[in-house]
Amino acid sequence: MATILLAGLDTTMADELSRVLLQLGQSVKCADQGTVADDSAEIQLIFAPETDLIGAQRSHPGVPVIVVSRVPEVSAWLHALEQGAADYCGTPFEARQVRWALNSSLAPANRIAA
Repeated sequence: MATILLAGLDTTMADELSRVLLQLGQSVKCADQGTVADDSAEIQLIFAPETDLIGAQRSHPGVPVIVVSRVPEVSAWLHALEQGAADYCGTPFEARQVRWALNSSLAPANRIAA
């Protein structure tokens, strides 16, 4: 089990993503919109328009950042990756998609079984 930080998400998006993460057996922490502050997270899922991707990476070097969005667009996905995001995940959040995004960034010991 990994500790996942959700940052910059509105309540609806955070609730939806939290449900999926809990189904996958993960520990979830939430930060207020526009902030990223947690030293115990092994991975961060942020809403990039509200949360500074570069700032999130600087404040927690070595902690992978996955950008989440309401609009799963190729251009937004590419922009996030170009800015250094580990991955990009758009709504609707499906367990299989979220598991894949997490497993691509988590240490082998914390990967989620299918």
